[in-house]
Amino acid sequence: MDTHFDELLDFPTFQTFKVMGVADDDLPNQVVTCLQKLSPGDYSPTVKPSSKGNYHSISVSVKVTSKEHMETIYTELAELELVRVVL
Repeated sequence: MDTHFDELLDFPTFQTFKVMGVADDDLPNQVVTCLQKLSPGDYSPTVKPSSKGNYHSISVSVKVTSKEHMETIYTELAELELVRVVL
């Protein structure tokens, strides 16, 4: 991944990740478990259902320490089976 996060942000910083995925009760748990491996912390994700209820949007703030750390989080979250998009 070739991003310019290091030019735009001063690290360490808190970044809110928005994860959109299938409306499954396990989605928030999968997201938090992934984040705990990459950046241990006390997470309180916000879950919002889509208008038809087919998808959930999960927002969670994470302390990231570098450009590489942020890229790894995006990549690992995107690889979760229930996840469709990471913003």
